[in-house]
Amino acid sequence: MRLVSSLLLCSASVVGLTSPALAQDSETEVSTDTSFSDNVIIVQTRRRAEDVQDVPAVIDTVSADDVNKLNIRNFKEVETLVPGLTMETDANGVGGGAKLRGVNFDINASGNNPTVEFYFNDAPITAGVIMQQMYDIGQIEVQRGPQGTLRGRASPSGSITVTAKKPDLYSYGGVVDMTANDIGTLNFKGAVNIPIIEGVAAIRAAGVWDENEGDRVRSIYSTKDPFSRTKSGRISALVQPTYWLKLEGLYQRLDRKARTYDQVASFSEVNPDAPESPLYISSKDRLSNMEDGLDIRQIYDIYNWRSEVTALGQVLIYQGQHYTQKISGAENEDKGNYFPGQFNRTNFSHTSATSHEIRLQNDARILDIFDYVVGFFDYKNSTPTSLSRPTIIGAPNPLNPSTGLLGSAFSPLLPNASYIPIERTGHSHEQSFFGNLTAHIGEDTEISGGVRHIDYEDENSLIVDGTAIPGAQSGQSAKKWIYSASIKHNFSPDLMVYASTGSSWRPGINVVGDFSVNPSALELGFLNLPAETSKSYEIGMKSTLLGGRARLNVTAYHQKFKNYPYRTPGQGVYYVNYGYDRATQTAFPEVAQFNFVGAVPVEVNGIEGNLSLDVTDNWSMSLVASYSLGKIKGGTVPCNDLNGDGVPDQNVAAPTLPELLAVVGSDNLSACEVSQRAGFSSPFGATVTSEYRFPVSGNVDAYVRGLFNFNGASRVDPVNRFDDVNSYGLLNVFTGIRDPEGAWEVSLFAKNLFDTTKTLTRTDPLFTSYRNPLTGFSSETYTSTYTGVTTTAPREFGINVRYAFGSR
Repeated sequence: MRLVSSLLLCSASVVGLTSPALAQDSETEVSTDTSFSDNVIIVQTRRRAEDVQDVPAVIDTVSADDVNKLNIRNFKEVETLVPGLTMETDANGVGGGAKLRGVNFDINASGNNPTVEFYFNDAPITAGVIMQQMYDIGQIEVQRGPQGTLRGRASPSGSITVTAKKPDLYSYGGVVDMTANDIGTLNFKGAVNIPIIEGVAAIRAAGVWDENEGDRVRSIYSTKDPFSRTKSGRISALVQPTYWLKLEGLYQRLDRKARTYDQVASFSEVNPDAPESPLYISSKDRLSNMEDGLDIRQIYDIYNWRSEVTALGQVLIYQGQHYTQKISGAENEDKGNYFPGQFNRTNFSHTSATSHEIRLQNDARILDIFDYVVGFFDYKNSTPTSLSRPTIIGAPNPLNPSTGLLGSAFSPLLPNASYIPIERTGHSHEQSFFGNLTAHIGEDTEISGGVRHIDYEDENSLIVDGTAIPGAQSGQSAKKWIYSASIKHNFSPDLMVYASTGSSWRPGINVVGDFSVNPSALELGFLNLPAETSKSYEIGMKSTLLGGRARLNVTAYHQKFKNYPYRTPGQGVYYVNYGYDRATQTAFPEVAQFNFVGAVPVEVNGIEGNLSLDVTDNWSMSLVASYSLGKIKGGTVPCNDLNGDGVPDQNVAAPTLPELLAVVGSDNLSACEVSQRAGFSSPFGATVTSEYRFPVSGNVDAYVRGLFNFNGASRVDPVNRFDDVNSYGLLNVFTGIRDPEGAWEVSLFAKNLFDTTKTLTRTDPLFTSYRNPLTGFSSETYTSTYTGVTTTAPREFGINVRYAFGSR
């Protein structure tokens, strides 16, 4: 089977490459909010249905048809269709986020608005809930640029809205979808639609069961295999007793269990001067030096509800949502694998959030000129986290003190650990009023503007072994206005030019992860940051060519940030952490590493464009490209500066405690002024997609699809000369047969067809900090010969079978 798949898919790659323009295919399921017909893509970006070509903004759409055709099972794969978008989830399962337009965001922080805001059925939601298994999706819209005067919360770089398919009031229907591949994945998903009272009430039930091997990183020891197992179900209801009243409700539960291993590679793979590893590991090996995996459990519950009342040409909408996260995870504290056994920090996070939004907008245009939206938004968020952090107590084997391999680096005094309970609490409350007015001047010109007034409060605390840490308790209260404005003009029915501007505001963040009982003022300054502000300017054009068979859109933008939260990449910087000794009830210093955050000025410049073309009635192609470069302009950031010259050091091994104290003194860490890249992703990215389809008979169509992602060269960490990434491309190909009406489909596919492996990130050499009982419990460090790495996803060959009936 694998050989047959390989031959079919290799031949497919010669014929063509696949396309986001697949969203325009007439087979796409039409929900109440989206439609794709006559080469038109309908979006809800401005809170009303519009052709995407009429909206003065950059919007990338991923339809339900795209999800099916490209076998998108995990939400992170959406970035393959949206160049410049990067999405990540933390290995411990707690955090996640998205990056757009040249800036970085991967901060596990309490009560902070992300750079890119996520929405589920029109309500804001944390990225961790969304970035899981994908099933029964209506449409995804990725809007670039500042957001906030039309929906939810302010975000400076963009928003991602996800809409679940809604019940059909008139027709029964359903869909079954099954995928299997050669690397251990089994995925089953389906949905059924039932009209309870035809034309009045209906329900829709959907679910997914998925089992796979995660990123396929295994241990060098004979231990348990990695895995990820997800079960999720959703039930939606729609009631419309009369034309002027519509009620919707949804409940979704997702339960995921996983075991993961931190991937490593020998430092000598990239640094010929590095000492040899006891066991050489390359990035392509997908191996870990961990003895046991990290077990993760994630449970998400979402309650989403909505009502719409239409009268006198106006629509009153109420949108509410409540969601909870129960996440149990772990983090390895013996990263150098210096001692036998595994010493994990265990985490439990129980986050909950509730949002309410009520808005009034016109249904029919007022005086044939004006469209408006006004509303009120309320959002409460609670982020309690508890953990148990180990302090490793052990001594190296004096006969063989530096190998760091199991059974050879410890003395007869077997290591143990002292575990200290830590609690981190956070609460935030945001209320805001917003309004937006659009004036249509004649048939060709439009002017739009909006404002939002934000009233924000939060409080955070850190409690170590029952004692609140002085200086780590913080809170803020702020009131702020933001704005947006745009103007567009249609020079012809096929050419629109626009300019826009907007501002954004985000509350200062409280970074989670440094649990020192004796933080310095400088240290706290890199943990509790001031509020961020930004302004953006954009100019673009949208055009339709060749009688509607082609579209060409281009946008250029400039954005300027104040107090942007720049987080140090990799494992972070070395600092003096003060742990807590229960026996003596005293604090003790040790060398630790953490991703502190500096508030810095950033400027971003970029250009984005897309070209889609229906070459023939059976052949479509598309190119989407993005270039975005963000730079810190003279900002102060946490850094490794062991020589004290004010310049960040390059790839330093873990210092001893005396060496670190000699440099940082009572500050606990170093700070440097820098002018460097603000983002870690490649500035340039492009996606080429295409599909060729042809009839085999009156009842069967055949097709070949392909999707090629190109990522330009990138310097991930500006102060790490060993983690640069050269340009590379990944090719996915699909071939199969289907019913012309979309009732069934059988597809063979290959993702990463040429098995391209690129090391995307590489840390400094991993190290272990411990207390040595043979030297009076002094704090010591061991630096291993391995570094932490991440790589591109492995190649997979697979088959997908889909059957749908009725309203689907």
